[in-house]
Amino acid sequence: MTSYAFTRELRLLTPAQFKSVFSNPIKASSAEITLLAVPNSEQHPRIGLTVAKRFVKNASDRNRIKRIIRTNFRLNQHDIPNLDIVVLVRNGVVDMENAELHKLTEKLWRKLSRRYNG
Repeated sequence: MTSYAFTRELRLLTPAQFKSVFSNPIKASSAEITLLAVPNSEQHPRIGLTVAKRFVKNASDRNRIKRIIRTNFRLNQHDIPNLDIVVLVRNGVVDMENAELHKLTEKLWRKLSRRYNG
């Protein structure tokens, strides 16, 4: 049976892991969200989230955005290639509805997969 858990192994945890993604990444972006990714040696994708206070003022909004992106990643993890992904959030994301945000992140996962597979 396929597991949809979001375990520790599926996250980028250390600053070094984040830093490695910023060197020569594959990009997929929209006006509100940018995904940066590099291939990893694991058997699964990993994700790291950065939701800056300067773009999303309220902690509750930052948590909502992170929760939606994490959930979306968890549900789509089996369709995403073995990449280390950093999600960067920009200005307009606060105004987005939850469903809209779900749709956008799914679109960006697909875009990233296409660019990785070439």
